[in-house]
Amino acid sequence: MNPSRSPLILTDNRSFRTHLSELGPGDTVVGLLNIKPTEQVLFLDLVERGIRLFPPALAQQLSRSKCLQAMVYKEWMVPHTFVARDRHDMIKQTNTYGREKIGPVITKQNRFNCGLGIHLWSSIEDAYNQVCFGSLDYPFVVQPFVETAIDVRIVIIGDYSEAYWRSNPHSFRNNMFCGGNSGEHKLLSDQWDLCRKVMERGKFPNAHIDLMVTADGTTYLGEINLRGGLKGAKISGPEYQERIKAMEDAFVKSISRTW
Repeated sequence: MNPSRSPLILTDNRSFRTHLSELGPGDTVVGLLNIKPTEQVLFLDLVERGIRLFPPALAQQLSRSKCLQAMVYKEWMVPHTFVARDRHDMIKQTNTYGREKIGPVITKQNRFNCGLGIHLWSSIEDAYNQVCFGSLDYPFVVQPFVETAIDVRIVIIGDYSEAYWRSNPHSFRNNMFCGGNSGEHKLLSDQWDLCRKVMERGKFPNAHIDLMVTADGTTYLGEINLRGGLKGAKISGPEYQERIKAMEDAFVKSISRTW
């Protein structure tokens, strides 16, 4: 940053692209960045140059990548969830899944949302066969299929939060986009704790969190995102956007007081 000018606060992607080369310590970019998959190294560049991002770079990266989520949040996900980066990973985990007598598995394509990138296989061997013949591209997430789990979506923005279950009697994809139904869900204290932990770990100022609650009451993290569909939620689209804008404005105000 040029020490002779005031710090920049950029709030749209056009301004970000215009000033990208001149940004430096003290400058701030507010809002989700429209960075393409081939440009994601820009997040590292921005962080190394001391540029402040809101939401933080880690949260934005996690929102874009189910594979990164599986690595960062592995301890909170279904046991034996892993990222398949190549054939070596698949062969190694095929042996593990066989030893643990794990049957059907789910694969999650890295950058798909709304349930469109989720696939069910009768075994990890079936998934391996598909990837060997080019029907599935690396990298992707693999995890054991939990048949009787309840799918719960939580929306958190500042002091606003709500939770609702999602269910589809005709498919294992419970997403509303894929035809699922929904209803209000009351979260237990340990489930709220899990939400807070994953948001803190990923530096999420707000979140759409999907939890998986098994038949025996065990709760696992499904995934987390900065944005998501609101079908099934009580909050309306306009109110949602207003709350996001208020959160961003409050952040800008907080950093302005430090100058």
